[in-house]
Amino acid sequence: MGDSHKLYEIRCPVYGFITITDWEREIISQPWFQRLRRIRQLAGTDYVYPGAVHTRFEHSLGVMHMATLIYDSIVNYSQDILKEALGYNDDGLNRARTLVRLAALLHDIGHAPFSHAGEELFPPCNCGKRYKHEHYSAQIVRSFSLM
Repeated sequence: MGDSHKLYEIRCPVYGFITITDWEREIISQPWFQRLRRIRQLAGTDYVYPGAVHTRFEHSLGVMHMATLIYDSIVNYSQDILKEALGYNDDGLNRARTLVRLAALLHDIGHAPFSHAGEELFPPCNCGKRYKHEHYSAQIVRSFSLM
């Protein structure tokens, strides 16, 4: 894997430039992540609102960016509580930040075309209910390896 200290920028149409690490860049470059470029965030909404063309790819980057801003804000305003009451140290806070970013980046990795509307076509799981995109997301993350 790459050097997690090397930083890159990706231009997001909503948030401007988003900074990513070398590790995140490797994840984003994988085919199972790149497929999100072809999956619309808003399913068929663009048939009614032609400008609604946001993809799961853009959405995932934006969620990672926003989750990072929220996490950093919590740490900035509550660092004493996190360290004294909950026992975090700087390494623990940095590790948690990385996990928040990765969870946000990968939260929709299992989405199928047509967003949630397509989930009706997913097969049933052992419990009798239908699989959801979260099940597929978890499986993709569990079987993750850089090619």
